[in-house]
Amino acid sequence: MTQSSQSGTGDDGRPQPQVASWPPLPPPPPLPPAPDPAQPVGTPPATPPLWRTLSAWRWLAAGLAVVALAELAAIGWLLWSAGGQRAVPGTVQARILSLEDASVLVGTTLTAATSHREPPRPQVADPATCAVAVGPATRSVYTRGWTVFLSATYQDSEAVADHTVTQVLGVYPDGNQAGTVFQALTDGVRGCTSAVRTDAAQHATAWVYTVEAATADRLVWVSTQEDADGWTCYRQARLTGRTVVQVAVCQVGDGTEAAARIIDRVASRVS
Repeated sequence: MTQSSQSGTGDDGRPQPQVASWPPLPPPPPLPPAPDPAQPVGTPPATPPLWRTLSAWRWLAAGLAVVALAELAAIGWLLWSAGGQRAVPGTVQARILSLEDASVLVGTTLTAATSHREPPRPQVADPATCAVAVGPATRSVYTRGWTVFLSATYQDSEAVADHTVTQVLGVYPDGNQAGTVFQALTDGVRGCTSAVRTDAAQHATAWVYTVEAATADRLVWVSTQEDADGWTCYRQARLTGRTVVQVAVCQVGDGTEAAARIIDRVASRVS
């Protein structure tokens, strides 16, 4: 009789009982996972093109830069608007005088401040041709195209003020555009001798305008309110490079010197 060559089977082909070995054999290793049918075997995951990766990084960097600039501007504004604080160098607030500096030049303590980061809407003027004279710091003068705008008003009381100081900066892309704005201001003031101004609260007041000096880059004029016990605004404007600067000192009494000193200081900080 010939013995079968197949291990574990008898001559008649039936399975033979298995004999346990010692020590026990380790279990067989696990089978590898089945390949993903969506991914061909042996093909690495697709890698985005280098230009797409670089483009995404550029957009991310640009977004972070915008956020950083916005935060810097906000920090500068908060530090400047708080009394007793210095403006952050390089911000638009650093170009105008602080409450403390303006108080020294006016000769009284200014405590309250309001501001605009874009030109306000025009005031209602009667006659309408006097829109520039009644609203020299509004959109009647500072037309579209400015890159930086700031108007800040200080006063010695939040209610009825005896002294107010207003500083206005409008920066344009180039000197030609700034010159056009300045010329419109000069022409508008020179073309109006008196007008009735109606503000946003529908409060109407009558004013008389007197131009004292006008050159290609300098304008000096006085706005006197009628029937207001001598309340007068001493105004000056300068064209400095691509910036149109204005200053107004309003009070009872002569504010010509204070307005001149303030605008000299502000004009020296801009270009």
